[in-house]
Amino acid sequence: MARLPVELIRAKRDGGALTPAELRGFIAGVTDGSLPDYQVAAMLMAIYFRGLDDGELAAWADAMVRSGDVLDLSAIARAKIDKHSTGGVGDKISIPLAPAVAACGVAVPMVSGRGLGHTGGTLDKLEAIPGFRVDLEVERFARQVDELGVCLIGQTARIAPADKRLYALRDVTGTIESIPLIASSIMSKKLAEGIDGLVLDVKVGQGAFMKDRERARALCAAMRAIATGAGKRVTCVLTDMDAPIGTAIGNALEIAESIEVLRGGGPADTRELTIVLGAEMLLLAGVVPDAAAGAARIAAALDDGSALAVFAKVVAAQGGDPRVCEAPAEILPQPRRRVPIVAPRAGAVAAIAADLVGMAALVLGAGRRTKEDAIDPAVGLVLAVRPGDRVAAGQLLATAWCDDDDERLAACQARLLDAIELVDREVGPPPTSRVLEILR
Repeated sequence: MARLPVELIRAKRDGGALTPAELRGFIAGVTDGSLPDYQVAAMLMAIYFRGLDDGELAAWADAMVRSGDVLDLSAIARAKIDKHSTGGVGDKISIPLAPAVAACGVAVPMVSGRGLGHTGGTLDKLEAIPGFRVDLEVERFARQVDELGVCLIGQTARIAPADKRLYALRDVTGTIESIPLIASSIMSKKLAEGIDGLVLDVKVGQGAFMKDRERARALCAAMRAIATGAGKRVTCVLTDMDAPIGTAIGNALEIAESIEVLRGGGPADTRELTIVLGAEMLLLAGVVPDAAAGAARIAAALDDGSALAVFAKVVAAQGGDPRVCEAPAEILPQPRRRVPIVAPRAGAVAAIAADLVGMAALVLGAGRRTKEDAIDPAVGLVLAVRPGDRVAAGQLLATAWCDDDDERLAACQARLLDAIELVDREVGPPPTSRVLEILR
């Protein structure tokens, strides 16, 4: 006899295991609304404290995937590999990465998210390009992946609808931090894309949701268990998120910096992450023998213009103005003001707290406190210093791209000065690489 929902909740509360059929039934009730919020919330709390073993986790995530549409991209002959980041500040890597990988012959069907809190979202950045659409129909998405090798869209209501309800309840029940619930939320949406493999960029540090490597590794293990259960290949790359990535934080600003990378330039860390993550995607796709060969191919695509050419085609196909690739300052929205923020005293930059920089950009209007907030694509920050730099009193720390609201500007300045730690002692140079660990 099938157990009632309350019996399943009680079993998990007491540390018992649930069968795949029971987990599928529970997720079905989440999706169709037959389970009330209080029972779903109780199960989430039971999972928070008791966890899910690998078999349960695979079944739970699979049920979430199958709660909606699973894209069928089997007609595309090329390997289909995506990348997902757990979220950071200045994290525009998907924008140069996807066309660079596509230029190397691998299909990239990328379903991305929006920013919330101090972290930015790929969709918000892309929409800073006038006319760019991320709300494409599934059929058009598949066709563009086949024709151009890449398409970048937002999650539709038809992809993993169970996750939308579960996430909303996690947000108000204190269960956001549960590793099995984080892992299943991420992987259910990614596995619904019809991909062959996935590279996960798991951020670690001040500006990340995972503050230490131990929890980051645990999240990687959970996501790999889900992928294994689904017969998919996954590589996890742990990367440092203590300081912002690159120099630009803000939507149009990050598009401009991404185009610099696509032209073969850009900040060293932004280029490095693009190359390392791209190499792992090519390795998963089986088109290179090792990561070094993959890195060489991605670097070549950035340097020879082929990645930029793919991006220009994607922009045009999705309704944007491809001239942004040649003249970003003329096409992208511009702020009313550019205001310098200077050092209050001399010292060495010991650290730049990524989360506080993200909040400084948010108060200018570059991000959201709630999902309903509107953003201003033109505003943001351009950093002029990095950890390890020595500055004089009055030296430029950053430029705020902002509107005419002096109150917002003052709040931004206060947060930015809190974020940049100035000390009197000598400070060593920062690590030369953001890559902490690669788990294949």
